[in-house]
Amino acid sequence: MNKRVCMFVWNHFTNDARVMRECSTLAELGYDVDLIAIHSHSLPYEEMLPEGFKVIRVRNRFLYLNLISGTAFHLKKIWNKHFVCKLLICTVLAVGLFFFPLRMAMLLLMGSLMFPQKLRTAYLRMFIALQMIAKGISRKYDIYHSNDLNTLPQGYICARILKKRKWIYDSHEVQTSRTGYNSPLYGIAEKFFVKQVDVMITENHTRAQYSEQLYGFYPKVLHNYPIPSKSETKRKIDLYSMLNVPVDEPILLYQGGIQIGRGLDKLIQAVPLMDRGVVVLIGDGRLKPDLVKMVAKMNLEDRVKFLPKVPLFDLHHYTQNAYLGFQLLNNICFNHYSASSNKLFEYIMSTVPVVACSFPEIQRVVTEEEVGVCVDSHSPASIAEGVNHLLRNPDEHKKMQLNCLQARSTYNWLNEKEKLIEIYALVS
Repeated sequence: MNKRVCMFVWNHFTNDARVMRECSTLAELGYDVDLIAIHSHSLPYEEMLPEGFKVIRVRNRFLYLNLISGTAFHLKKIWNKHFVCKLLICTVLAVGLFFFPLRMAMLLLMGSLMFPQKLRTAYLRMFIALQMIAKGISRKYDIYHSNDLNTLPQGYICARILKKRKWIYDSHEVQTSRTGYNSPLYGIAEKFFVKQVDVMITENHTRAQYSEQLYGFYPKVLHNYPIPSKSETKRKIDLYSMLNVPVDEPILLYQGGIQIGRGLDKLIQAVPLMDRGVVVLIGDGRLKPDLVKMVAKMNLEDRVKFLPKVPLFDLHHYTQNAYLGFQLLNNICFNHYSASSNKLFEYIMSTVPVVACSFPEIQRVVTEEEVGVCVDSHSPASIAEGVNHLLRNPDEHKKMQLNCLQARSTYNWLNEKEKLIEIYALVS
């Protein structure tokens, strides 16, 4: 009988390349894999992917939560009107607490009045996590696989408390030092959970050493390398025609999340200092509207173009258009400083030289393989200097393209997946 794997991921599972590769590899090996993700309005709740595994999405909308939040909003408006209104609302809430059927609703309502946004977010996350747990115990799974900190509780409850099964923690980020994770509670939670797991996986050796200092053991390392693809294949996506870019202008590409700390504001500031070229940013994120305004303010609409996020399987055909690619993380947390970002290897796979930040894991690959130049990602002048170096030295650029051809035989998933196979052999 095939081993059954329950994998948790805290996203909609649309462009999660790492999880896609892991699930596909396990399915190839004969594991029966279910991936539990979060639903989005445009996606099915369940689907069987051609790669051989099932995606199950749980609801991300809670009808009663919306009702309670709406009621709290209207009560707050009434509350601000008159003292008598305050007295009436307090009386209704107090009376409701004495009746068991209404007690939970009243507590939720009071919480929504006092902490409207934070409590709503907490309720919704709890609702999603509980659904994931319910799905996780619905079948006779042999192995549970939690991706990142926000699915560790689900794995712990299913694998350790309810099912007594094997449990893997796959940490894609440095949870104790990353943007948006400033509370010490995250570190406390991870420290508790990692002592319970059978195997912990991290992305590179810099992060593994950091985890060893925190927790006293060295995790397994599984690099975030892409699946091999041939850049020599005919282009299916013509960015020049799509964006009305002159064919003699090099496309300078960024692909990925448009988020804080990616150096994208510095990249746009660097554009006037570049000899030539059109910067194209493919992706979406919270920072995108601000960058669009920044481009308009600087009158750079002809030199900076934006495209929305594209499907994972089509991305390679966009990347092939580029003269060079950007990986310009800023050192705002250890998570960024220690990254060996997937997009670096995607550029290499498409034989696109890179202008990259000088952080240890990224710089090691760029300099050892001679596939680009490293710059100070906090300095627009340094970024522009790196771009101009590759524009002014076409022979060196050509050599870097050939080096990418060699490097992609090393930095690819066909080699790296053997480590995932070994990890699952340990827990099977």
